[in-house]
Formats: sequence, structure tokens, C-alpha cells
Amino acid sequence: MRPMRLRTRLNLVVAALSAAFVIVLISAQVESSRASVREEIEAANRVASQLLGRLAEVYARVGGPDMVLQFLQQLGRVRANEVSLQSATGEILYRSPPATYKAGREAPSWFAHLLAPQPATYSFELRGGVLLVVQAQPSRAVLDAWDDVTRLTAIAAAMFVMVNGLAFWSVKRALDPFPVIAGGLERIQQGDLAFRLPPLAGNEAHAIGAAFNRMAQAVQDKVLAERKVHDAEARLEERREMASLADQRVEEERRLIAHELHDEFGQSVTAIRSLALAITSQAGERDPATGDVARLISEEAARLYDAMHGLIPRLTPLSLDTLGLAATLESLVRDWQRRHPAVALSLRQDLPIELGPSITLAIYRVVQEGLINALRHAQAARVDITVHCDAQRILATVTDDGTGLIADWARPGHFGLRGLADRVQQLGGTFNIGAHEGRGVRLTADIPLGVQT
Repeated sequence: MRPMRLRTRLNLVVAALSAAFVIVLISAQVESSRASVREEIEAANRVASQLLGRLAEVYARVGGPDMVLQFLQQLGRVRANEVSLQSATGEILYRSPPATYKAGREAPSWFAHLLAPQPATYSFELRGGVLLVVQAQPSRAVLDAWDDVTRLTAIAAAMFVMVNGLAFWSVKRALDPFPVIAGGLERIQQGDLAFRLPPLAGNEAHAIGAAFNRMAQAVQDKVLAERKVHDAEARLEERREMASLADQRVEEERRLIAHELHDEFGQSVTAIRSLALAITSQAGERDPATGDVARLISEEAARLYDAMHGLIPRLTPLSLDTLGLAATLESLVRDWQRRHPAVALSLRQDLPIELGPSITLAIYRVVQEGLINALRHAQAARVDITVHCDAQRILATVTDDGTGLIADWARPGHFGLRGLADRVQQLGGTFNIGAHEGRGVRLTADIPLGVQT
């Protein structure tokens, strides 16, 4: 079943209220007329009965029934009363003439029954054996009430039609903008965010239309902003994937370069040093100049070899593939302790035998970067390294007591720590760096072990 329209419901409400008002008004008029008619008829009948009864008795004593008959004939009709004179045998000697007021008209019987009181009759026995009867006759008063009610009903009907016509027109005018607003909402729902309502008639409709247009503009701006954010997130995710691929390629190139340095270049430097030492031993005292040059070549080759072995861990720790993360971290700490004997370095670790290569390399880079920054830039006197692993995650912490973190460490160009943060986040972990107890820096990487790549 189709639901009733709002306009129809409002019109029905107005019509029902108007009809109820008319019914109440007519009912009040009928009740008022009923009380008025009854009071008038009862009073008139009582007064007329007493007056006519006394006068008839006087005329009967003076002139007998003939004088009473003559008196009644001269009197004529008494309003609201029916007067008759009967002989001792029941013969009607006199009856009031018909009413001339609104002659030929009568109120409906149901209305007369509703308004007329119970007929009251007064009888007076007069001298000569005649009987004077005075009976209430409310027909004219009832007819007057009927005319009043009919006139009021006509006026009320005319007002009913006029008021409802005006109300229906006003409701129609007030609700005319609603289909336009509903159509606008459907357009917005269908995705036409650029749609705007035209100026609507009426203060309320104009205010609603203005609010609708502001809402539509806000929705459009929000959707456009969300699309921009979505596009930016998609581009950022694409850049992260590209950065991850780039990191993988960089790590692969580092690994290849480290292997080349270790295998090819390292062997060449070792061969050069060996040849230089052989030349030195052969020259002996016979050719001191050649021996000195050969020793210089041997010493430079040794320094080059040491520098190369210091560079290889910076590129990629080859021991990760053979010894594992725990041994590689111990080697890293020993190497830097040898270079900086005045700094207290401590390493506490609890690691499983196997970790994924991505997590292994990430933890190594975190410890390496934190250690190098503390020793080279923070002027730390103590560096504590902790690596702990359980069934769910691995946590690496590097804490120093140095000069602290510079204020603009995250600005573009500082790729070390930012690169670590990106690497840890790509593994689903969190990377935090901040001050430690008012002095120094604490660097923390927390990586879940669910990502084993």
C-alpha cells in the first residue's frame, strides 16, 4: 500500500479540525436554543395560564360562557399557547386561530422532538359548566431555533470551505519545495555532488535550500579531500614499494660489492703484500733502496687491506650468512671497541638460531647505526646494546650517554635514521628514538616475528 503523502495528511488534519470546530459550534448553538426554548415556553405558558384563567373566571361570573367566548375571540392567538373552550358535553366552543408568524412552515420533527419541552396543560372550570384549557405550543419557538441553527450551519459551512481552501493552498505552497529537496538528495545519493538547489520560495524553504547547498559543498569538498588522500596514500604505498625494491637492490649491490672486495680485491691486496715482502727479503743488504720501497708497498697494502675490511661491514656484514646475527653483532662490538678503547661498550642479546633475512639485516642495521652515531657524533662514554627475542617479537635497543639527539635529525638529508624507520615499518614494526634520562639517546626497534622474509 502506497504511503499517504504529507500534503494529504496535513489537509486531512486541517479538515478534521475544522469539521470538529463546526460540529462543536452547532452543538453548542442547539443546546443553547434548547434551553432558551424550554425556558421561554414554560414561562409563557405559566403566565398565560394564570392570567387567562383569572380573567375567564371574572367574565364567567359576570356574563356567563357567552362573555368568556366573546373575550377569547377578541383576544385572538396567544404566542406559545393553544387556548380552547369546551362545553360541559365536550363540544369545542373556541380554539385559538392558526399562527400567522412564519405560517406554513414547521421545523423537522426530529429537531422539534430534540428541543420542545414536555407539553404543559392548564384547565380551568368556569361558571356555566365550560372548561378553559391552556396548553403550551412551542412550534414557533422551535422554528425560530431551527432557523438560527440553519443560518449558523450555512455560515459555518461557508467558513469551513473558505478556511480549508486557504489552508490547502497554504500547505501546497509551503510543501512545494519538498519534492525539489528530495530530488536533490537523490542526486547527491547517486553521486552528483556538484548538484545545487535553486532558490526556493518561502523563508523556511530558502533556509533549508541554503543549508542543503552548504551540506552538498561540504560533502563534495570532503569527498575530493578523501580522494586526494586516497591517491596520496596510493602514491605513497607505491613509493614505499619502490623504495623497498630499491633497498633490496641496494643490499644486493652492497653484498656483491662486499664479496668482490673480499674475494677479488682482498686476494689482490694480499698478493701485492706478499710480493712486496718477497722483494724485501730478496733485496736484503744488496739493494737497500729496493727493500725500502718494497716495505712501503707492503705497509700500504696492509693499511689498504685493513681499510677494506672496515668498509665491508658497512656495505653488508658477510658474516650474517655464515655466522648468524648473534656472532655478527659480537664481532661488530669488538671491532668498534678496539677502535674506541676509552668507551665502555656492552652487548646483551638473547636470540634464536634462525631469523628471517629481512629481520636479521634490519636488527643489524639498527644496532650498527645506533652504535656509530653514538661513537662518532654523540661523544658518548658508554653505549649499551640489548637485543631480546621471544615467540612474538624481537626488540633491539641502543642507549648512550652522549650529547643527545640533534633537533633537526628528521629533516630531509638525514637518511640514516629515517631509512631505519622506513625499514622497520616495512616489516610491520615500530621505530622510536628519543632522549634518555635527560642526556643521551635511546634508539628502539620493535619488530613482530610474523614477518619472516
